[in-house]
Amino acid sequence: MHARALHNRKLGKLVFVRLLDDGDTVAVAALFERLGPESRQQRFLGAKPRLTSRELDSLTRVDADHHVLVAYVDGDERPAAMARIVRNTTNRTDGEIAFEVADPYQGFGIGTELVRLLLADARAAGIVRVDAFVQTSNRAALGLLRRVLGAPMIRVEGAETVVAAGV
Repeated sequence: MHARALHNRKLGKLVFVRLLDDGDTVAVAALFERLGPESRQQRFLGAKPRLTSRELDSLTRVDADHHVLVAYVDGDERPAAMARIVRNTTNRTDGEIAFEVADPYQGFGIGTELVRLLLADARAAGIVRVDAFVQTSNRAALGLLRRVLGAPMIRVEGAETVVAAGV
């Protein structure tokens, strides 16, 4: 995907989406800092006061198997959201998706649009099935996935919900 500008009606602003540059630790760290404790817990399935250098390296990896989109709201230099897909190394047509939206921008549809764009890129890259691992109490993320994926298969495994669907 090339960079895109989308008009967000709820915000009344443009949202710019681009590929994350490989190794862009500044953008990933900036978004992480915009996630409050509850958002961090829901995104990382547990308390996460900081990212380790290994986690930061993993989250900033962009290559043939790691695709990351980042969104910025017009007038705000810091990232508003990110969405990533990691291709399964065993079954190359499967991928795992994850996303995070900065607390000030939650509920404005930025995550939904970003995940839709990510899934379009995944289809173009030959991915036909995706999984997402979501904290069971994270109703917003589960709702987003239901909207974007249609009728996904959902399996609850204690505090974690596995969402799977064809793309």
